Amino acid sequence: MRVASRFWRRRHWLLAMGSMPWWPRLAGASVLAEPDGGLVWSERLARQALALLADAAANGLDPADYGTDALAQRLPEALAHAGEPAGARLAADLGAAMRRYLHELAFGRVDPRTVHQRFSVPPRAFDPAQALADALALGRLDTAVQAAVPPLPIYRQLQRVLLDLRALVGHAAWAHGLPPLPRPPGARAPKLETGGVWTGLPLLAQRLVLLGDLAPDAPVGDRLDGAVQSALQAFQARHGLTADGVLGAGTLAALEVPPDARVRQVALTMERLRWTPLLQGPRMIVVNIPEYVLRAYEVVDGRIEVRLSMRVIVGKALDHATPLFDERLRSIEFSPYWNVPASIARQETVPRLRRDPAHWARQGFEFVGGDGSVDTALTPAKLDAVLAGRLRIRQRPGPANALGDIKFVFPNRDNIYLHHTPSVGLFARERRDFSHGCIRVEDPVALARFVMAGMPGWDEARIRAQMAAGTSTHVALRDPLPVLIAYGTVLVKQGRPHFFADVYRHDARLQAALDARPRPYRLPAR
Repeated sequence: MRVASRFWRRRHWLLAMGSMPWWPRLAGASVLAEPDGGLVWSERLARQALALLADAAANGLDPADYGTDALAQRLPEALAHAGEPAGARLAADLGAAMRRYLHELAFGRVDPRTVHQRFSVPPRAFDPAQALADALALGRLDTAVQAAVPPLPIYRQLQRVLLDLRALVGHAAWAHGLPPLPRPPGARAPKLETGGVWTGLPLLAQRLVLLGDLAPDAPVGDRLDGAVQSALQAFQARHGLTADGVLGAGTLAALEVPPDARVRQVALTMERLRWTPLLQGPRMIVVNIPEYVLRAYEVVDGRIEVRLSMRVIVGKALDHATPLFDERLRSIEFSPYWNVPASIARQETVPRLRRDPAHWARQGFEFVGGDGSVDTALTPAKLDAVLAGRLRIRQRPGPANALGDIKFVFPNRDNIYLHHTPSVGLFARERRDFSHGCIRVEDPVALARFVMAGMPGWDEARIRAQMAAGTSTHVALRDPLPVLIAYGTVLVKQGRPHFFADVYRHDARLQAALDARPRPYRLPAR
């Protein structure tokens, strides 16, 4: 037993030294050791660490934040004086830089609550110090980096997008802006339509080729048509724009965004993914606000697969932004009542009813007292009681109900939920921030089928019948589902990057927070 114990102790020591045999060390190989029995670095592992720190940009981070250049400059002297204070100091600083890098890879560079005060997503379990120690013992520091990055397919995809975009930074195609668009006869705004002539077509085609929307050998004429117009439509589809092949102000603005700005946008999205909880069960629902899309995911044989995708309407950017959070969908309410929030009643409903009392009956409103009593008669005094908080307004189930005929409930402090809507025409809009904060779903039947899968008796026919019943019914789910309200302005779909407008200005606030944070490893500017 003692022999075996000595064997394992010696094996651990060898691994900690970088899996190198012992005889080169006796011959004078350099070893950097932290003070007080801390981490031990072989020259090979020290250089490996510096290479990983230098490659931080591949993860949307800045190598200068970790003092990479300064550490590299100090390494030769530290190796020459490995057993002296210079060697110990470099070992300690290298360990601190790697731990910081791993921490920021896993959790991000700023506390998300500094950007979103109501942010409520639990962090993942990861210990940077332990991950670094384990990687040193294995002699492969890249294993610590692999453990730190979010284990989500989209993160790996964004790494490739980032690499491609960084290759375009400074390209001559963006050295000058595109020329002004022509104004067709009778048009209210400048635009380039099918067959239109424009001096900017060669530069437009060059950018579309570089961005991967146009084949390099595609013919480019003096008019907008053919392959160039098809490529323009592909570009529009990838940027959340109406893919009509017409070059207007919105499409022109997207074409003018330089690659370095897109690099920052991708890096901000990767930063947000570090806050994102992993799939917390076999199924999950995610709403991406800038994209105005809901997806339902399922894990199949260890792979995350999209089972459902639909358009959504989210809160107004100006004053009713939908908050970001992570909760559990626990129940469904068919033919729901809508309890008009006090703020909406005060600012919108009561003033409307004073101007147009007939709106009361058309919308199926009723008063509800503190004791649960219901009154359907509209009077000015009762509206005054609503403003004073003694009564509230409720909308009965029916075709006019603001929640439509189904409501998906996941209790949260902001009283946000998913629901249908009678205003289905709004789903065709390019920009879809119209609600007071709750999220309207385009296909509630498909979502209910996904949510209620495995619940006996709840097939599509019964779901539709219950939605049309007109009587409010509450059904608890057998298996609550995680619901994540997320914010990502870049996604990868079918291998191609898609970019979306920063509708809530969350990216701008995150960039400001990153710019304002202390950076102790930066060298002073010369």
